[in-house]
Amino acid sequence: MLIDEFYMCWEKEQRWREAKEGTCSGSGSIFTQSACGMAAVWQQVLAVDARYNAYRTPTFPQFRTQYIRRRSQLLRENAKCGFEPGLRRQYLRLRSQLLALRYGPLSEQSSFRASSVRSSRTTLDRMEDFEEDPRAQGARGHRRSVSRGSYQLQAQMNRAVYDERPPGSLVPTSVAEASRAMAGDTTLSENYAFAGMHHIFDQHVDSAVPRLQFANDDKHLLACCSLDGSLSIMTMSPSPPSVKVTLKGHGGPVTDFAWSLSNDVIVSTSLDGTLRIWNTEDGRCIREVRDPESSELLCCTFQPMNNNLTVVGNSKHHLQVVNISTGKKVKGGSSKLTGRVLSLSFDAPGRILWAGDDRGSIFSFLFDMATGKLTKAKRLVVNEGSSICSISARSWISREARDPSLLVNACVNKMLLYRVVDNEGTLQLKRSFPIQHGSQLVHSIFCPLMSFRQGACVVTGSEDACVYFFDVERNTKAIVNKLQGHGGPVLDVSFNCDESLLASADSTGMVIIWRREQK
Repeated sequence: MLIDEFYMCWEKEQRWREAKEGTCSGSGSIFTQSACGMAAVWQQVLAVDARYNAYRTPTFPQFRTQYIRRRSQLLRENAKCGFEPGLRRQYLRLRSQLLALRYGPLSEQSSFRASSVRSSRTTLDRMEDFEEDPRAQGARGHRRSVSRGSYQLQAQMNRAVYDERPPGSLVPTSVAEASRAMAGDTTLSENYAFAGMHHIFDQHVDSAVPRLQFANDDKHLLACCSLDGSLSIMTMSPSPPSVKVTLKGHGGPVTDFAWSLSNDVIVSTSLDGTLRIWNTEDGRCIREVRDPESSELLCCTFQPMNNNLTVVGNSKHHLQVVNISTGKKVKGGSSKLTGRVLSLSFDAPGRILWAGDDRGSIFSFLFDMATGKLTKAKRLVVNEGSSICSISARSWISREARDPSLLVNACVNKMLLYRVVDNEGTLQLKRSFPIQHGSQLVHSIFCPLMSFRQGACVVTGSEDACVYFFDVERNTKAIVNKLQGHGGPVLDVSFNCDESLLASADSTGMVIIWRREQK
């Protein structure tokens, strides 16, 4: 019965195609008007195919990749043809039913989270910092003061206008309207429209890819790490994209990595308890630094003003500054959190470091640029027991005004946007955005380019196998785009420097490169 209905749908589409070819000659036809809605339906078709892709030829992963690549081509071609939307939706429904009959209903995605990550809870119930506890405040009374930096000055300027602005909005400047006029009528939705998949990398297929990142100020160089124990450096040019070099040497799953400012070095952490420094040209391991506690290393980041220093977080709740030139720990550069350290992010000047753990806390630290010493400043409990798996810091969200912010993924089925209100890294919740995120190590990013357009965009992965774009300035209907095509939870996303390409990685080991539509 389903097969007959499927072919009836196909015959209707053929008649629609013939009618279109015979009657569609102007841009104002109903066929052209319906074309915009077709991309969304075809992406849903592609998403259904991607979710069932693991069941196809389980011993031949290359075929699965070729199949999804071909379906992506169909997405781009057919989205422009103007088929009747009702028929396409009927096709989507029937195809979903046929695949369910063939392979069985889809099961819940298996959890990618490593054994080092605790289970999470699902309510936002408590927020605090050290200064709310008089005992803690007294204990910190001897700490040295910090010079009046940009955060302190900006906080004083912003406080005067925060109460007059709607929740989540940016601080206006005198040139805001002029900058918006320069942008023309292009909306964020139009600005972040994608033409489809540009390329698929599958060298890590069947092992999750927890992190990926384009090189600094580079259009073509992309790196990713995998739970199979290796890292890959890929290049987008010349076409077709290819794997430039594979970094092998870790004895366990690779959990995180970071590019140096000049892109000549990558540091990586692994569950084997080592930090490795790699030459990005030939893939050579320059140095291996073992954790003195023999604990699993879970995250790392470079000090932005001094790339000789790397901060590493481990499974025994410790944060440590390491000099990669000597392989030794920096004296005074260590601290302890309440749980396993899962995420790290510096502000742009490198004076404040935020660290998130698997107990739901975000700590801020003051970083001494001369000595590498860490001084604990503030603590925010986002949600007791939930993993803080992603932190991204940004001083400017858009050209409207300076607005230091922190983007956080915390396994509470929301992406959280915080305002940084002083020079000690104190956080104030600004907005939250609903996504499917309860257990996986999902990451999010700020879009790298500041725009004259009204609004500001952030991008996040999700456990429903989609990539979401949110306008942080839009009070309602904040989603400006949604990309579908992954076969498992999307764990990380990364833009190249000019935002022409977006990369996304999932728990099945697939890395998809999306090309933005050229206007």
